[in-house]
Amino acid sequence: MFELKHVTKKFKADRSEFVTVLKNVSLCVSQGEILGLIGLSGAGKSTALRMFNFLENPDEGLVFFKGLHLSANRPTELRGVRQKIGMIFQQFNLLTNKTVFENVAFPLIIARWPSKKIKIRVLEVLELVQLAHKANSYPHQLSGGQKQRVAIARSVANHPDLLLADEPTSALDPITTIEILDCLTSINKEFNLSIIIATHEMNVVRRLCHRVALLDQGMIIEDLKVSNRQIHSSTDFGKKLLEIT
Repeated sequence: MFELKHVTKKFKADRSEFVTVLKNVSLCVSQGEILGLIGLSGAGKSTALRMFNFLENPDEGLVFFKGLHLSANRPTELRGVRQKIGMIFQQFNLLTNKTVFENVAFPLIIARWPSKKIKIRVLEVLELVQLAHKANSYPHQLSGGQKQRVAIARSVANHPDLLLADEPTSALDPITTIEILDCLTSINKEFNLSIIIATHEMNVVRRLCHRVALLDQGMIIEDLKVSNRQIHSSTDFGKKLLEIT
């Protein structure tokens, strides 16, 4: 459903030097699948994640969204695709001067939903993340876990086909992390929503994902199934990563 084909990405380090962050990366995720991207800091997992909604343009290779080849030369098309991709971040990125209800409603207003439908949908997704009682609260009145659940509600409000999650539990304690992962699991089952999550925590992958891609220095070392929270690697790098994360 969503695919990177032989993607390479370079960033300029100084006037003459470039750093290659992704090297010939090919990845795909099917409808309803949860894919984990894991690696040490600087492995390229966040950059790979941002390729799926073209927040980063590939220097080489192709990006496909439901069979559609994405291109920076078609900005109107890209805007339409991005409306079907939700994204959540480590630092929540909530609007501090808006209520929980207004934060979740924001992407629907941008998409020009009718006000009556906005109210129904916002309350629906807040109920799903168990925060309907906080609709009139402001972000500063919420715990870290509650803020992330608001961010999740906002990301799925517009009925996306794909949800991208960039280190969504890194700022949370272990118990709250489990709550967020269970919330994402419920959303995946409720909407058959495809999810790609970048993380450096193998426990997150074990609890949440169906598959995991191991990245090292911009390359995919292995693409492994997760079965009953078990992952089996055949490479030295993979085995070491499983031990230390």
